[in-house]
Amino acid sequence: MEAKEAEENKGDEFSGFLERWNALQTALTLFDWDNETLAPPEAADRTAKVVGTLSADYQELLVREETGKLLEKEKKKEGLSEIQRAVLKSLEREREKLSVIPPDEYRRFSELTAVSVSKWSQAKKSGDFKIFAPVLSEIVDTRKRFASYRKKEGENLYDILLSDYEERFTMEILDDFFDQVKAEVVPLVKAVTEKSKKEPVESGFLFQTYDIKKQKNWNRWLAAYLGFDFSRGVFAESEHPFTTSLHKDDVRITTHYYEDNLESAIFSTIHETGHAIYEQGNGDEVTQTPVMGGTCGVHESQSRFYENILGRSKAFWEPIYGRLQNQFPDQLKDVSLNQFLRAINRAEPGLIRTEADELTYCLHIIVRYELEKKLIDGSLSVEQLPEEWERLYEEYLGLKPSNPTEGVLQDIHWAMGEFGYFPSYALGNAMASQIYHQMSKELDVESLLKNSGLAQITGYLNQHIHRFGAARNMGEVLQDMTGEPFNPHYYIAYLKHKYSALYGLEQ
Repeated sequence: MEAKEAEENKGDEFSGFLERWNALQTALTLFDWDNETLAPPEAADRTAKVVGTLSADYQELLVREETGKLLEKEKKKEGLSEIQRAVLKSLEREREKLSVIPPDEYRRFSELTAVSVSKWSQAKKSGDFKIFAPVLSEIVDTRKRFASYRKKEGENLYDILLSDYEERFTMEILDDFFDQVKAEVVPLVKAVTEKSKKEPVESGFLFQTYDIKKQKNWNRWLAAYLGFDFSRGVFAESEHPFTTSLHKDDVRITTHYYEDNLESAIFSTIHETGHAIYEQGNGDEVTQTPVMGGTCGVHESQSRFYENILGRSKAFWEPIYGRLQNQFPDQLKDVSLNQFLRAINRAEPGLIRTEADELTYCLHIIVRYELEKKLIDGSLSVEQLPEEWERLYEEYLGLKPSNPTEGVLQDIHWAMGEFGYFPSYALGNAMASQIYHQMSKELDVESLLKNSGLAQITGYLNQHIHRFGAARNMGEVLQDMTGEPFNPHYYIAYLKHKYSALYGLEQ
């Protein structure tokens, strides 16, 4: 009896490992959530020590010899599912990444990024880059050092960082993609800007005074309309809107409200709900495993698909615009649906990435991509970052930030050590257009939107994308769904068609 029980316990060994892995991940995720939503400013330093301890335990769990043997044993089992194989692959990649980092360095970096978000927030609110610069310098140096531990002959450090967020998308692929965007989209931005000077789009009604409490009610309703399940989710506020999840039944999103900007919260809510629907749509075999959620580029494709391709379309707003007017009658009663649509689809270069229109959005990513490459190869120092940021914004968008808050301090990602993440946004935009092209062959998307049929659209995405979580990378999702690899042609064609039509330009 004892021998049989021992054998059964051996069989449960991998399940026990995953339970331990998930417990540590969940605790770390909760601290991240708390730091960005409810934690008081003075909590950061002490909380960082707790995060450091949990991170050290997480690293030790992954890199110890017993884990290596356990993964090898699991790989030899017959009849593994696609998800089970993906889980093992993900754990092996994470183990390889962590095993080369000295434990004391890994712990220090975890503590550093736990504190750095607070420093970034202070710097952003005060508009003083010097508050954040020393921490950012340490983060850059550490990320470079950690990447160097994994570097093989002929590899580039930034390619290593990129692979952490979207597998197989190297600088070579991204350079080609962004060169196409610059060649095709930059001239279109200039043409639209010139047309706007002659025939400006009226959008002032979006920037009147909008009661925050009413905005909160509207955005909460909007998230539910899109398909966010409040019985399995939380909707809160933060300085920088984001989505996180503990598992498919606890998905958390935030937005940020401005009294003088109606559209900011609306499109942040749609964007984050797109992320959340993906997370809530994970399959049972995926959730609470290393392949829960989704890869970064695929995740961004879903948020941008909901935000832009669906959320800025006439068909989406036709059934619900009257409700928005009723919520804000003083500001919108005399604004027609067509006027509203023109305003939310206007294209004009701006300084803030999260509020950028579809046409200029990728230019914001190109700026960050070029800065990251220089920071990682050492040709740009952190101290030079604000000046180079301003130069590139003038070059690509014709604008210059007047202060660091609307410039180099606007994004949270570098404070979290996420170098290599920004390109995922651009890849997500392009992937969303490719998905839409394929979906339109199989579904009458416009008719479904007009008739509040979002559930059927989401069901299609769940079938092809959401249920797999991160078990399939971006290339695999696209190949399976569309029958071809990543192809930026659909994105560029979508932008040219949409904005040429909106602004009466010849294609």
